[in-house]
Amino acid sequence: MNQLEQLRQMTVVVADTGDFDTLAQYKPRDTTTNPSLLLKAAQMPGYRRLLEKAIHEAQNEAQDHETAVNACMDRLLIAFGEEILKIVPGRVSTEVDARLSFDTNGTMEKAHRLISLYEADGIDRNRILIKIASTWEGIRAAEVLEKEGIHCNLTLLFSFAQAVACAEAGVTLISPFVGRIHDWYLKKQGVSHFAPTEDPGVQSVTRIYHYFKKFGYKTEIMGASFRNVGEITELAGCDLLTISPDLLGELQKSDAPLTRKLSAGSVGSENIEKLHLNEEYFRWMHNEDAMATELLADGIRRFNADAVKLKEFVSKAMRELVTA
Repeated sequence: MNQLEQLRQMTVVVADTGDFDTLAQYKPRDTTTNPSLLLKAAQMPGYRRLLEKAIHEAQNEAQDHETAVNACMDRLLIAFGEEILKIVPGRVSTEVDARLSFDTNGTMEKAHRLISLYEADGIDRNRILIKIASTWEGIRAAEVLEKEGIHCNLTLLFSFAQAVACAEAGVTLISPFVGRIHDWYLKKQGVSHFAPTEDPGVQSVTRIYHYFKKFGYKTEIMGASFRNVGEITELAGCDLLTISPDLLGELQKSDAPLTRKLSAGSVGSENIEKLHLNEEYFRWMHNEDAMATELLADGIRRFNADAVKLKEFVSKAMRELVTA
């Protein structure tokens, strides 16, 4: 078996892409998207039909241009999500607007809107993960949504405090960003390389995995944002790993043996203290982690910047379609 096939025996493989051909090629169980991926996909001629469908539906829903553009953004997310679900057997993550990252009620309203659009098209909510930034406000929104049967993927997760708060809130899934942690520490330490076992991103996910399994949390851990195959193989056995097409290809081409590195049965003897986080303790712990505070803020800005570009693209396409 190649390494991708071996990895699938111990970890759920998720594709970090919005490209349908790639999904069909690598056959992941789930997939995850974000504004950056959707911006690339929406500009491809092969997906023009989805854009036009979303525009027509939005124009029927709203009269003025600005409201129609906002409605189209939601419907474009749904259109891509539904096409993805025709290919993958599991779930798709659909992201809430990054501008709502510090708005608990706004996040819940947007989640309800997205789920209602999916359900209106006959998609079971159990196949959807609402993707929310791992701020205190986002975690609180996810806690309520989970109780309503709306499953959540908490993203932009960099600190141990974020992970613990998500587990205590009962969220379905967290996405620790291995690669961005890796990049931050490369720059901070002035080095050019980390061995996989010494990679700070790998160490962060390993710590979270041990903690969750030690205390029996049901929240799934999905390592994300990988920079190299070594990071992936060092986390073999993690609940899920979301992997870019390039790295999926590298794994598929290699026949090297793959050893399971993470196992729930091997953490019982770990000397780990259980934490209970109120808002003040969460904010203090997160604030004390310079890497996490910088990367969370930067990640929200990046996702919002790409969402703004996507909105501008949609607005232009909508005007062109009207005048055509």
